[in-house]
Amino acid sequence: MSFFRPDQLAEVLDRHARWVKGQPGGARANLAMADLEGADLSQRDLRGARLVGARLARGRLNGTNLAGADLFGVDLRDADISRANLTQTDLRGARLRAADFSNANLKGADLRAGTLEPGGSARRGSGPDAPSGQDGESARQLHKAALARLQNGTTAEGGIPTDLTGATLCGANLSDADLTGAVLQNADLSGAVLNGADLSGARLNGANLSGASLDGTRFDKADMVGTRMADCDLSSTRIATAQMTRPIDSMGSEIQRAIFDHERWIDSVGQRGQRADLDGADLSRADLRNVNLSAASLRGANLSAAALTGARLMMTDLSGANLEGANLMGADLSGANLSYAVLTNADLTRVRLGPAAIKDPSGRPTGRSWAANLMGADMRGALLVGTCLVHANLSDANLDSADLDGADLAGAKLQRAMLPGRPPRRG
Repeated sequence: MSFFRPDQLAEVLDRHARWVKGQPGGARANLAMADLEGADLSQRDLRGARLVGARLARGRLNGTNLAGADLFGVDLRDADISRANLTQTDLRGARLRAADFSNANLKGADLRAGTLEPGGSARRGSGPDAPSGQDGESARQLHKAALARLQNGTTAEGGIPTDLTGATLCGANLSDADLTGAVLQNADLSGAVLNGADLSGARLNGANLSGASLDGTRFDKADMVGTRMADCDLSSTRIATAQMTRPIDSMGSEIQRAIFDHERWIDSVGQRGQRADLDGADLSRADLRNVNLSAASLRGANLSAAALTGARLMMTDLSGANLEGANLMGADLSGANLSYAVLTNADLTRVRLGPAAIKDPSGRPTGRSWAANLMGADMRGALLVGTCLVHANLSDANLDSADLDGADLAGAKLQRAMLPGRPPRRG
């Protein structure tokens, strides 16, 4: 990464402004691979700027004109990009998690996975900012360097997906944008304009598309488990091959009855209904949002790609269960048993995996608690942003490539655990 002093950055921006206006002494801004975390670039004219691989996490770019800019592999996590102009930008492989794109203009933007293939204006091969010759080779080398850093020594088949997990895109204009394979899990696209956009193969599980304009939008083979689409006209969309949620009433009477009786058992403190025994049950892609299965037995159950946002799973036995790609954002798994469970690429953002308070038969607290058990769990690539893992047992767990930003691991057992970027802890 390269670093810029405030005066150096001011000079780069001033020269770029003159370049945009065709004035003497102007030069296109080259902030590729620059560390600009938290920088204030709001209301600037950065049309055509090079920001390949730049670190702008938590930056301010509200109202900024970035039309035609090269933002390949840029880090804009938690940044404010509201009302910005991002038309025809190259955002392939960008990290945009939790960024605010409210009312931004992303018309024609390229948000496909990051690869060394041409993208943005270079993909179209036209326009004043399409690189060619030596300029094109320079851009390719920058993309190569940014891609190498994103891959972090691994090779991702199909490139590095653009990550918009939890991003806010309310009222944004994404017409004709290419979001093929993009990750939009739990993103807010309410009221967005997606006319002519391509979301083929995109991950939209838990996303909110309520009131979005979807004229000619493509959702071929997209993951739409738990996607909200209230007040949307789907008549001209291509959505037939999308993977949709399985509602509980489509899962057979035994599973329906088990969930119903379990919730009665919980509500009556064990006086009515009965504890659910769903060991080995196929609940893949199930719509279990806000369900209460606390203390249920789900050992070895298949919950892959299930929608479990806001679910209550306190002290639930999920040992050996398959939760690959499940959406558990905001769920309560305090004291749950997830030993040797598969949680690869699961979203555990703001999940409670701390200790559960033990209560007596009348529901009164005993002053004792039960820690969550994640021993030997496979959590590679899981999102654990802001997750509570206080006193959790993570011994022998594999968290390689997991995102632990803001996670609370106070008192957690980490013996022999594989943590992101670190060898297993011994002991």
